Amino acid sequence: MKKQLLALAIGSMVVAPSVAMADKGPTVYGKVNVSYENFDNGTDDAWRLQSNSSRIGVKGDLDLDVENLKAIYQAEFQIAVDDGDNSGQTFSQRNIFGGFQHKQLGTLKAGKFDTPFKVSQGKIDQFGDLEGDINKIVRGDVRANNIVQYTTPKLADAFSVNLALIPGEAAGTDRDGVADSISSSLVFDNGSIYASVGYDSEVSTTLNDLGGSTLVDAFHIAAKANIQNFELGALFQQSENSDSIGGLDYEDTTYIVSAAVKLDRWKLKAQYGMTDLDTSDDDLTLMAVGADYKVGKSSKVFGYYANVEADKGAKDDTTFGIGFEHNFSM
Repeated sequence: MKKQLLALAIGSMVVAPSVAMADKGPTVYGKVNVSYENFDNGTDDAWRLQSNSSRIGVKGDLDLDVENLKAIYQAEFQIAVDDGDNSGQTFSQRNIFGGFQHKQLGTLKAGKFDTPFKVSQGKIDQFGDLEGDINKIVRGDVRANNIVQYTTPKLADAFSVNLALIPGEAAGTDRDGVADSISSSLVFDNGSIYASVGYDSEVSTTLNDLGGSTLVDAFHIAAKANIQNFELGALFQQSENSDSIGGLDYEDTTYIVSAAVKLDRWKLKAQYGMTDLDTSDDDLTLMAVGADYKVGKSSKVFGYYANVEADKGAKDDTTFGIGFEHNFSM
């Protein structure tokens, strides 16, 4: 009874109380990921407690008076388990949207959420949300505002297409159209093999040689194979600014490989990546190794080592950490 009351209370943040109590009601879910780490930037080092994108959310669907059509919703917020501070806030917004899902026609949703390009990386990243995360060297990890996305139903039980339109919402400029930015992906997933192609056009994000955000065109191919107890992943990506900046064109080319093996409760994993920065003629490299140990169906403890280094630049970040992760839903 207490669980149902809590679910309904959180669900009322995104739907009216009368709607929240319809059908099965919302699902409350979340993740607590905490690590105790030593971070060394080549000059100084310190121990710190990190909350690695810990989160809480509510999601669900509602049956409508149209056959095979239902309403969908999700509201997810990041929480800081270490110090309670998300850039001055208790909660910070992650993926929040509402929309419709039809069994034969697909899904339409609108709000603030991860672009199809970002999502289509799949699960090749063995150290997501940690200092070994591939986003330490590869850009395009965008959670876009004001985004509208259509996703086809699964075709031949394996293929899906995702197309998102992002208006610039800047009246009186050339960024006032219906789709100033476009993010898209084609995904194949049969459970054992995952493969995707992603493409972004004029999406606001960053490049490694640029300090701030700009409009970027990007393309990537990602793949992952689950073969018995083994996982093998790879990513190739090219990103460049859509328009010249001060007469300069910036381009990042990234290669990522990852692997893991499961041995009973253990999962041993590693990944390596390199990004070539065309403008500065520099290279960024990422290397990470680690191990997870399952202590329950939805819980694990882990340890890892990661290094992110620039060939010519000053960056030389090394991290050693131990931690735990609990996933929950009700």
